[in-house]
Amino acid sequence: MAVVDSNEGVDSMIRKIDHLGIAVNDLEKSVNILKAAFNLEVGGIEEVSSQQVKVAFLPVGESRLELLEPTSEDSAVAKFLAKRGEGFHHVAFETDSIEESLKVAESQGLRLIDKQPRPGAHGTKVAFIHPKSTFGVLIEFVQKANQT
Repeated sequence: MAVVDSNEGVDSMIRKIDHLGIAVNDLEKSVNILKAAFNLEVGGIEEVSSQQVKVAFLPVGESRLELLEPTSEDSAVAKFLAKRGEGFHHVAFETDSIEESLKVAESQGLRLIDKQPRPGAHGTKVAFIHPKSTFGVLIEFVQKANQT
């Protein structure tokens, strides 16, 4: 994989770490542990059918923790849990243009899981980069619903 040293590209579109994803077996139990241990509040819980997960977001500063519980044994998160157990699943970067971020990532030789964005939680668009091309870490791009 060729690496281009440039100030252009993904870094100019990335705004912040949107969230850190943590795969869990029991969403309610996990939320209760984080609430009690760290005095965190739940910013929202919803089911994301496109990814076969139920998620809870817990704000921490300007970022969030996202707890993911599979809703199907066939989901990527269920397979992750079966193989690795509970724990860190992905890091998500907020971007102004998910399509452009995907183009730049692919042009840099990164392996895309999603060539086109798909629906995410809270009306966002999301897309993933395969962890085999990013040091074993699953990367998610997130574009907020109000951005075009």
